[in-house]
Amino acid sequence: MLKIAYSEIFRYSVPDKHRFPMQKYTMIPERLLSEGTISQDNFFAPACLSEEEILTTHTAEYWHKLKTQTLPRKEARPIGFEMTPRLVERGRHIAYATYQCALYAKEYGIAMNVAGGTHHSFADHGEGFCVFNDVCIASNLLLNRGEASKILIVDLDVHQGNGNASIMADEPRVFVFSMHGAKNYPFRKQVSDLDIELDNDTDDATYLGLLKDTLPRLITEVAPDMIFYQSAVDVLATDKLGKLALTREGCYERDRFVLSQAKEAGIPVAVVMGGGYSEDIDDVVEAHCNTFRLAQQIFFDTAAD
Repeated sequence: MLKIAYSEIFRYSVPDKHRFPMQKYTMIPERLLSEGTISQDNFFAPACLSEEEILTTHTAEYWHKLKTQTLPRKEARPIGFEMTPRLVERGRHIAYATYQCALYAKEYGIAMNVAGGTHHSFADHGEGFCVFNDVCIASNLLLNRGEASKILIVDLDVHQGNGNASIMADEPRVFVFSMHGAKNYPFRKQVSDLDIELDNDTDDATYLGLLKDTLPRLITEVAPDMIFYQSAVDVLATDKLGKLALTREGCYERDRFVLSQAKEAGIPVAVVMGGGYSEDIDDVVEAHCNTFRLAQQIFFDTAAD
């Protein structure tokens, strides 16, 4: 069964000036349910990340500032949200959801978080709408608990996962692969294990060619026993912040290829959504829903075998 992490706490009201389509967190599950791709049985409500689990990845000083709501304004500003107890609580649920998805992926082959992909969060600070780094926390928990021994992060958000690169810089058991816009945020890049930087207006053919040349090789060379896939849809040509030129069909093929590679290799894959900032919210929601549809089809539709 396709297990999907979702909670009402994923929804969070922010001012319009952030241009951040938070409503997608409600619209994605509603659309998938209404069309019959999934049922309520597919959803699970994630638990809350404990303090001990947070400290596997984030510094005690940063966590104390979040917990006590004493993060200075100059440190809160790069995150982009008003700092509130609910925002911190939301982040704790989202991060633990990604870990629970990894455990479900070990059982079912794949699991998905309606949220997640907060890859701009560093050990000691947050940036770019990211408070906690969910994929790095989940990776550290898996490694610490003997639930994985080698992890591959496939980050296909249009923005480099600078937090992932920084946090995992000295962790040889985690390989960070990021394919992102060269002339996009963050403008000061970190060094991942593998970075592929894309020119503005990169199209479907160029993007997919690079991905298909790279991912099978990484799966063979890294030999992971867990994959985290950041399936952001800010690569679309319609995205206000992306600067690439992928069509919705190209994004669909990207997801189909990544998920098929994981399935064929027999490697569990935990999927997080990452960004999406198209003017028309339907472009964002439909592209994200395609990822869930493909997961259901590739891993659970016997007619596809």
